[in-house]
Amino acid sequence: MTGTMMHQPLTISSLIKHAGRYHSDTEVISVETTGGVTRSTWSEIEANSRKLASALEKLGVKQGERCGTIAWNNRRHLEVYYGVAGAGMVCHTINPRLFPEQLIYIINHAEDQVLFLDKTFIPVAAKLGEHLKTVKHVIYLGPRDEELAGMVEGLLFYDELLAAEGDDYVWPDLDETMPSSMCYTSGTTGNPKGVQYSHRSTVLHTMGGNQPDGMALSARDTILAVVPMFHANAWGVPYVAAAVGCKMVLPGPNLDGVSLVGLIDSESVTMALGVPTIWMGLLGALETTGSKIESLERTVVGGSALPTVMIPAFAKYDVALVHAWGMTETSPLGTLNQLLQKHSALSDAERAAIREGQGRPPFGVELRLVDDTGAVLPEDGKTQGDLQIRGHWIVESYFKGGGSALTDDGWFDTGDVATVDGDGFMIIRDRSKDIIKSGGEWISTVELEDIAMSHASVASAAAIAAKHIKWDERPVLCVVKKPDADVSEADLLGFYDGKIASWQVPDKVIFVDELPLGATGKVLKNKLRDQYGDVLLSDAG
Repeated sequence: MTGTMMHQPLTISSLIKHAGRYHSDTEVISVETTGGVTRSTWSEIEANSRKLASALEKLGVKQGERCGTIAWNNRRHLEVYYGVAGAGMVCHTINPRLFPEQLIYIINHAEDQVLFLDKTFIPVAAKLGEHLKTVKHVIYLGPRDEELAGMVEGLLFYDELLAAEGDDYVWPDLDETMPSSMCYTSGTTGNPKGVQYSHRSTVLHTMGGNQPDGMALSARDTILAVVPMFHANAWGVPYVAAAVGCKMVLPGPNLDGVSLVGLIDSESVTMALGVPTIWMGLLGALETTGSKIESLERTVVGGSALPTVMIPAFAKYDVALVHAWGMTETSPLGTLNQLLQKHSALSDAERAAIREGQGRPPFGVELRLVDDTGAVLPEDGKTQGDLQIRGHWIVESYFKGGGSALTDDGWFDTGDVATVDGDGFMIIRDRSKDIIKSGGEWISTVELEDIAMSHASVASAAAIAAKHIKWDERPVLCVVKKPDADVSEADLLGFYDGKIASWQVPDKVIFVDELPLGATGKVLKNKLRDQYGDVLLSDAG
């Protein structure tokens, strides 16, 4: 008989079983919607997850059916992640920042059978309930509350459901290719699309994304998950944290800089993850509080391009910024920026320049660049092309999508324009729909915005393509000033001198009170183009 190896399915329950058994007393800290802090352990999270799984089965929820969540990052939400998927159901995390029409569409399209809600979002169920065609049970993530019970007919209470369960539930054996969770794209154009992750893809994402050159989390870390659990599964952090058994801090609804500084210091956080706007707020809070965040060693920054001014700003506190890139369709980790051995010989400035890009793909995914005809382009760090990706945790088709989401040869087109060098370091130059084509030459809005953001008077900036009689398109910069800042259009345009070619400098600066943001915190440039896309034509007139 030939020698063989064991085969065990890669399932979500295997992650929480490991954490519960081998990291049983490691803490999970949760900031609740009430503002209070609860302290539990991985063994308690595992036990509660099994009780929830048992309760859902008794409610009649079947394997493969979706259970929606509209909740903050907290302990109960983490238990829902594992209880739902571990039982063979699908944990569907929903972004509460979507418009009511989008929420109704997503919940109905997913055919959610159950809706888990934090107290903040109970009014959502009260207002939208009559439009939700498939939801059979609404569960409040907390103890019995008579006021809430009066708002939603038949409201169930999470704590009561778990209290009625014993501790004898055994995780079922599941096919690793079954769906485990689902997220919808932000849907800036058209309806949002559902991306279903499988048990297998999620476990592989957990292992592949947490290599030493990836997130590099270990049992010795304390991680602060600022990125929302409804945003591409919090970048996979709830799964990675269980796999390594690290201490986990869930910040709840208060993501202001002062609150986050307090958590970092009180819980000795070593690593945090979030979008750039979060870290800009944190930097401001450090100045006002005087904290040195001495425990924090690194942060992972993603969701949108990293402003280069943040790298030296955090370096003052001995915190390394790890730039990452991904999307809902990539689970989401596609690249992480960790340096190579040969980079140790470079100067600090040269290493910092490399860190400005989005980094390299971990084992498990591949990148390539193609032109408009689909021809593969060279990876020389200079040639720009459409970025495509494939791998073990990349979408193949959308939920109810009616066909493959891939190219004929099996790659997913990300919609980004990028460069890739010989070592695999990738830099997003722009979204294909945002990049400016002026007189046949390309201008990166990402680069224009980064320069503007490095000006001391600029709080945020967005560059868009405006129509032009001669050049087809020219860049226009929309800017939000910092409070009490005094800066003129001429000041900002002059700030570009020597930083980029003169023909790339924006034609106009428009000062605005705020930039329109989508559900994931990204600037809605389509709205800016609708509003200001003809501004140069009117100027010409």
